[in-house]
Amino acid sequence: MFHIFQYQPLRLITQNSLSSMCLKLMLSRPVAFAQIWKSWLSSHSLLGKKNIILMGPPGAGKTTVGRIVGQKLDCPVIDIDDDVLETTWNMSVSEKLQDVGYEEFLEEEGKALLKFSASGSVISLSGSNPMHAAGMQHMKKSGIVVYLDVPTTVIMSRLKSKEMGRIVGLSPGISLKDILQFRKQFYKRWFDIRVLCGGDIAAEVVAEKVLDAVKRYQDSELETFISTRSSRSGRSTEEDSHKFYFSDVVTQGLALDGGLFVPERGLPKFTAEEWQGLIEATYTERAQVILERCIHPDDIPAAKLAEIIETAYGENFSCSKIAPVRHLAGNQFLLELFHGPTASFKDFALQLMPHLFAYCIPRSCNYLILVATSGDTGSAVLDGFSRLHDTDKQRIALVNFFPEDGVSPIQKSQMIGCQKENAWSVGVKSDFDFCQTAIKQIFTNSDFTGFLTVEYGTALAAANSINWARLLPQIVYHASAYLDLVHQGIISFGSPVDICIPTGNFGNMLAAFYAKMMGIPIRKCICASNENNVLTDFIRTGVYDLRGRKLISTFSPAVDILKSSNLERYLHLIANEDGQLVTKLFNQLENQGRFQLRKDLLGKLQQDLVAGWCSHEDCLAAIHSVYSTTGYILDTHTAVAKVVADRLQDRTCPIIISSTAHYSKFAPAILRALRIAEINQNPLSQLHLLSSYSALPPIHWGLLETLKKTGNGDHQVCAADLTALMSHIETLIQNHFMKVF
Repeated sequence: MFHIFQYQPLRLITQNSLSSMCLKLMLSRPVAFAQIWKSWLSSHSLLGKKNIILMGPPGAGKTTVGRIVGQKLDCPVIDIDDDVLETTWNMSVSEKLQDVGYEEFLEEEGKALLKFSASGSVISLSGSNPMHAAGMQHMKKSGIVVYLDVPTTVIMSRLKSKEMGRIVGLSPGISLKDILQFRKQFYKRWFDIRVLCGGDIAAEVVAEKVLDAVKRYQDSELETFISTRSSRSGRSTEEDSHKFYFSDVVTQGLALDGGLFVPERGLPKFTAEEWQGLIEATYTERAQVILERCIHPDDIPAAKLAEIIETAYGENFSCSKIAPVRHLAGNQFLLELFHGPTASFKDFALQLMPHLFAYCIPRSCNYLILVATSGDTGSAVLDGFSRLHDTDKQRIALVNFFPEDGVSPIQKSQMIGCQKENAWSVGVKSDFDFCQTAIKQIFTNSDFTGFLTVEYGTALAAANSINWARLLPQIVYHASAYLDLVHQGIISFGSPVDICIPTGNFGNMLAAFYAKMMGIPIRKCICASNENNVLTDFIRTGVYDLRGRKLISTFSPAVDILKSSNLERYLHLIANEDGQLVTKLFNQLENQGRFQLRKDLLGKLQQDLVAGWCSHEDCLAAIHSVYSTTGYILDTHTAVAKVVADRLQDRTCPIIISSTAHYSKFAPAILRALRIAEINQNPLSQLHLLSSYSALPPIHWGLLETLKKTGNGDHQVCAADLTALMSHIETLIQNHFMKVF
């Protein structure tokens, strides 16, 4: 067996380096000693007995980067091609490949890996090593596999001037591009950490990124979450005895103090080179890269996360681009977010979140998920959780509360039709704000939640936009839309864009702002409201005032909201994470019906956000106008955003309008906008009538199939009373989960 061991554990300090260090420390402030020692010790104990295993395509720079990393850590460096394969075979890799052929070469290469052993080393794999499963399983046990992810176009350029005889699989009829694309599936299977490597990035920079990534991998303690109402303002980890990680916030949803969870150290930043490396990537590839940086592998390993993402954004979406960007007119572009199974942007989060949730929760407890919806969330969350594995459905159930008379007829039919054996829709005789407030009150009622846990072995969880796992997928499509404009040649990377979003609960808008913080060049975020324009007033004046306001039922029900829950996260951010201030503001809103921002905070807000609102009449007129001039039908929410964008944009850069739902869901309003006098009240008939217009986009297939199969089935209706909702929840648990005696 081929062994390489260090003669001693990684050397901490030599006598000379100790003397030098002590001299520097004696001349420093006392506080510096612990900081310098901790930093120095951290870098030198990074490996221990583990290996850093560099993996990537030919031309990724594994050998060069490996040598630099080894020098920085003062540890052995092993190149599998040069130090193991050629030594074992007593011939060059290219000669071996010519001698035995492609398939036999892979087998011989794998056998050599199985006989290889090392510890505390930096190992550079060959580009084809990951294609041998047994060999890679053996290697993975000994260390941390780091994937040097280099764009295919960059690899092609680098390999033009290199000898190609060492590339396994290259033959007449099979291009280098095909080989590189084929191998990606194997790299994705094995890596623990991904390091993005752009075109002109120096090997020294890549080596530093590798070390930073390994440190992050080994120290999950740094990636914790706090409440927006935490008194410690995210600056002290010592005064809280309990730490919350990604898996905790996914399952818990709402913080115990009534606040919302946010990352204690903020969101990861991408460099311009890293974003540019994703221009050629598919939507799922972009999602994997972005979410890997937001979710620590201790919570969800990279390979499992990739599996979840590929399941979430697969054949259940009717468009292979998942979230395509379409030119509308002039400088306006539509981000089409309605190609998922239930025809709204909610599918992006709710096709993904159920799988994240099922992975994160403990196996010893049942979970009932509570959802409040103003329309689109209901069917999306029902569909998403219905796609879980059967074993997960047995321990995860869901109840969806919606305003009985506050959603469109088709939305209501869709929510009722999407009910499954572990998921139910309940109409509430009130509005969305009551539903949302009631759920928050239930979560913070420790007597009730404790009773459910003890009596029925069931914990409550949230799947509304307050859940952190709902926000993360939305960041992806805002970033992806910008990259698509770059890919289409509309802009060059770094050029600004504006974004306009129909805004109710502020989650979609917050996700766009997060994408901006992570490095996407978004200039202005434009909030578009309907007649329920409390957000517009707030952004313009700094006063959030609910006194005397009554919710108005409009043609765009998803933004018929007065209390925007995710606004709390944004205010926490611009207030420098001052949880005490956030608590004060939202207590004022709860008790007095209003709060007012300080002048400095209003100034910060108005640097990021602008806002406008749209009337019933203007919404319908926009739908008619766009259809008349382009043949494209906007849904009512997108029409609201279009009207506001027309008023507020300065036309100096492209503006991306989020098209958050398919017009099929609001057929009566669309038919009215198109000035059709007689409208059949049957939702299925309405869709068939719209289909006869042969407009763009076509009628949504998923919605049509749901209405064909189910019609308007049965559902339960509940009074607008908190006690009644709690009683309803207990009854559902009794009927679904086994009672604990």
